Amino acid sequence: MTEFPAPLAEWLCSPMGEALLGAESTLLEEQLEDVFGMELLQLGYWGPARQLLSGARTRAQRLVGPAADIPGADLLGRLTELPVASGSVDAILLPHTLEITADPQAALREADRVLGAEGKLLVLGFRPWSPWGLRSALTHGGFPPGLRRLLGANRLRDWLLLLGYEILEVRPYLYRWPRARRGRTETLLPGLLRRGLANPWPAGAYLLKARKRVYTLTPIRPRRAERSRRLMGQLVEPTT
Repeated sequence: MTEFPAPLAEWLCSPMGEALLGAESTLLEEQLEDVFGMELLQLGYWGPARQLLSGARTRAQRLVGPAADIPGADLLGRLTELPVASGSVDAILLPHTLEITADPQAALREADRVLGAEGKLLVLGFRPWSPWGLRSALTHGGFPPGLRRLLGANRLRDWLLLLGYEILEVRPYLYRWPRARRGRTETLLPGLLRRGLANPWPAGAYLLKARKRVYTLTPIRPRRAERSRRLMGQLVEPTT
């Protein structure tokens, strides 16, 4: 099983990490307003358990984690081999999960397997072509520390289109410069969700929201005249 990186867990407890989690919780609360159903799955850890699920409107919410060293998981298992029945989930949240796992495409295919028809998929990710992406590329071990690679929204969009998804929205956020700052979390929150004069930097992250489409084949009925000819052709000719 893939362990959640300890340096990343420590960074999420820093003022900037807590501010990022607070901003993402606010953003997800807004995006989950139209996500209904029986169950929502969060695949992978990202901060305190269930913090990102506080705004969920499904009847049940469960956290699936690949390691037991962080409390709060409802299920333990590989993110590429989920212990969940196919098509049994109404919504899935991937909070930077594809940037932590060793095989993001396999994890995405497994999420697609358990998501039901017309289900919603929400993905949080950092933008490679941004100040955050630049710092991650220039920092040994990535930034935030522990991420394996950054996955851009355009590449993720291409993967989802191949799987038959409809892209509903791509919402950029994280307009602060990626540097350690002292101060309370409340003072760092402004500028994370919206760009302003004090935060003119390009967005460092995005939220992608998609819907799983399942297309069924509709049988084409023959025209009435064709049906008549077929029926007449099936009649037995009378004998003499």
